[in-house]
Amino acid sequence: MALLSLRNISVAFGGPPLLDGINLQIEAGDRLCLLGRNGAGKSTLLKLISGDLAVEQGEVSRQQGLRVALVTQEAPPGLKGAVFDVVASGMGNAAELLAEYHHVAHQLSLDGSEELLARLESLQKQLEDSGGWYLHRSVNQIIDRLDLDAEAQFSALSGGTKRRVLLARALVAAPDILVLDEPTNHLDITTIVWLEDFLLKSIKTVLFVTHDRSFARRMANRVAELDRGRLYCFACGYDAFTERREELLAAEVVRQALFDKKLAQEEVWVRQGIKARRTRNEGRVRALKKLREEQRQRRERQGTVRIQLQEAERSGRLVVEAEAVSFSYDGHPVIHNLTTTIMRGDRVGIIGPNGSGKTTLLRLLLGELVPQTGSISLGSRLEVIYFDQMREQLDVNKSVQENVGEGNDTLLINGTPRHIIGYLQDFLFTPERARSPVSILSGGERNRLLLAKLFTKPFNVLVMDEPTNDLDVETLDLLEELLMEYTGTLLLVSHDREFLDNVVTSTLVLGSDGQVREYVGGYGDWLRQSAEEVSPAATAIQVVQEKPRRQAERPRKLSFKEERELEALPTMIARLEEEQGQLHTTLSDPDFYKSAGTEIATINNRLESLEQELTEAYRRWEELETLR
Repeated sequence: MALLSLRNISVAFGGPPLLDGINLQIEAGDRLCLLGRNGAGKSTLLKLISGDLAVEQGEVSRQQGLRVALVTQEAPPGLKGAVFDVVASGMGNAAELLAEYHHVAHQLSLDGSEELLARLESLQKQLEDSGGWYLHRSVNQIIDRLDLDAEAQFSALSGGTKRRVLLARALVAAPDILVLDEPTNHLDITTIVWLEDFLLKSIKTVLFVTHDRSFARRMANRVAELDRGRLYCFACGYDAFTERREELLAAEVVRQALFDKKLAQEEVWVRQGIKARRTRNEGRVRALKKLREEQRQRRERQGTVRIQLQEAERSGRLVVEAEAVSFSYDGHPVIHNLTTTIMRGDRVGIIGPNGSGKTTLLRLLLGELVPQTGSISLGSRLEVIYFDQMREQLDVNKSVQENVGEGNDTLLINGTPRHIIGYLQDFLFTPERARSPVSILSGGERNRLLLAKLFTKPFNVLVMDEPTNDLDVETLDLLEELLMEYTGTLLLVSHDREFLDNVVTSTLVLGSDGQVREYVGGYGDWLRQSAEEVSPAATAIQVVQEKPRRQAERPRKLSFKEERELEALPTMIARLEEEQGQLHTTLSDPDFYKSAGTEIATINNRLESLEQELTEAYRRWEELETLR
C-alpha cells in the first residue's frame, strides 16, 4: 500500500490551474525528484503533501500515523529561540522537556547552584521515563553534523544557516516522508555531499525539489515533472528522465503540428462558400467547433529565456595579478599568502565552505578591498559587472520594469534599441509581471531579473556569486551555454558541482586556514587532484620525482641580456595590445566593409599573428619573472 496517494488534485489561484487533476503515489523507498519551471506549482504541491495546504478539489490519502516533514525554501515567519530549541521542536511533545534540560545543563556549567542541580535531576528522571535521552542525543548529533551553534539565536542567523537549522528540525523528527524544497540552496559543497550521504543512509523515503543536477542524479530513483498543470511521472533516474522527456516533447511538437494542420484544413472547408454550405455535414461542423475549443484551451509550454551578453571592448590580456596577498578579520586569517594570475578569457571557479571568505576573495581580486600584506595589480580596460547572491542591486519596492529601465522605456542592447517590455519578455516576464513590484517575485524570478538588469550593460569581466540558486533547469542550461561561449573573463562562486565542471577552466579552493589552492579544471578535477595530493603512493612518487629535479634546478640569476629583455617586455606587450585593439575597432566599423576588399583577410591574418606574439610574450615574461 502507498504511504500517500493524490487523486485528481486541482488547485487554481485565479488563473490557469496550477494543478489540473493530477495523480501521484509515494511508496516506501521512493526518492522522488520533482521538477518544473519557476512558478509551475511545485511548492504548492509540496504543501499539499505535507498537509500545510488544504485540498480544494480531489483527495489525499495517507497511511494511519504517517509522519511528513517539510523543509521550505524560506523560514516560517515568527520562528525564534535558540537553535537547540528550534531543532528540538521537530520532536513534537518531547521538545519542551528537551529544550529545558539543555538550557539548565548549560546554565549549570556556568553557575553550579543547588537549585539548578535539583532541577536538572528532576528533568533527567522525566527524560529517562519518556525515552528522551535518545531524542536529546539525536538533536545534538544533527546539530553537530550540520555545524550549528546550539546556543545561537535563530533570528540572528544568516539565510543559509537558517536553512540548515530547519533541515535539522525536520531530520530529528524521523519522518516517514521527508519533503525538501530546494535543499541545496545556500549550502556549501561539503554540506551538500554530507546531506546526500545522510539521506541515502538514514532516510528511506524522500520527495525533493531541486535544480542541482548532481544532487538529483545521485539521489533520485523516480522523477516527476510538473508542466502546465499536469504531472508526468517516470520510474527512472535523472539521466534517463532527461532522455525520455526530450522524446515526449518531440512527440508533442509533431502531434500539435498535425492537429493544427487538420484544423486549418477544416477552416478552409467551412469557408468554401454556398456550394460547401449546401452539402455541409453538420457532424463535421460540430467536430470543427470541438477542434477550435481544444486549441483555445491548449496551454503552450513556457518559452525559453533568451539571454544576450553585451561584451565590451576586450580588456588587456592581464586581468588580475595577486602576489603574496593576505587578509584577516579580527586577527583571523581569511586569505593567507595568495599568489595567482588571472588572464583575459580565464573562467575561474571559487569553492569553499560557507564563511571561508569566498566573497572577501572576490572583493580583493576586484580591488574593492586592500590586502593587508602583498599586492593586487589590475589590468587595463576592465568593465566589471557583479551578480550578488543576496540580490542587493534590486530595489524590492520598485517594479520589475523600474529596476531594469531605471526611468527609461528604451534600452540599447548590442547597439539595437529595445523597448523595455520586449526585453523583459526575453527573460519570461509578461507585461503584467513587468509592472509588478519585485517584493512579490519568487527567488527564481528575482535571479532572472538580476540577470536582465546586469546584461543591459556591456562588460568584459563577469563576477557571479552563487548565480544558480532558484533557477530552473532550463534557464540554468542556457546560462551555462552562454558562459561556455563567453570570451571575456569569468569569476564564479558556486556550489553547483555540474555547473562548475561544465563552465570553469580553473578553480581556487579556500580552506579554513585561509590557504587558497589553485587547480586546473572544475569541481571533479579538484577532487581528483586533491585525492592524488594526499595519496601515500602519490606522495612517494612525488618525492622520488622531486629529488633529481631539485638537483638539476640549480638557482641562477638573470643574465644582463635577460634583464634588458624583461624590462622591454611590458612596453612591447602594450604596443601589441594597442595594435590589436585598433584592428578590432576597424573590423567593428560597418563602413569599413564597403571598400575593404582583400584588406579584411590581411587584418584577420595580422590578428592571428598578434595573438601568437602576445601569448609568447606573456610566456617569456612569466619565465623570466620566475628567475628574477
